[in-house]
Amino acid sequence: MIVRELAQARDSNRRIVSPDGNWESTRLLLKDDHMGFSFHITTIYKGADFRMHYQNHLESVYCISGKGEVETLDDGKRYPITPGTIYILDKHDRHMLRAFEEMTMACVFNPPLNGKEVHNKDGAYELAAETIER
Repeated sequence: MIVRELAQARDSNRRIVSPDGNWESTRLLLKDDHMGFSFHITTIYKGADFRMHYQNHLESVYCISGKGEVETLDDGKRYPITPGTIYILDKHDRHMLRAFEEMTMACVFNPPLNGKEVHNKDGAYELAAETIER
């Protein structure tokens, strides 16, 4: 059994802050845990407005708190994000995420992340990223 506490993980190398200043993510479950997916609690900072395109991963995102929107770039549709909303990027969707308030999100990635990933120039995570040491 694996047991981790969010507060303790935030004070460790499991907390990753994006270089562009849009988000921070505490990676509670990673590839080395051998569960087949990774699980993160991510904060999207108020005013963030950035493009992502997870070419190597599928992601599900559940909003715990805050308000914003996600826009699918292939069709221009916008979806409000409020507490209790889940959006699922099941087709490697190119998208924009906008935070009208600070948002706390629970995120699941398949395949699982190694731990130190940040978005590349295309808004994706690389598959061969560095692993967080336990």
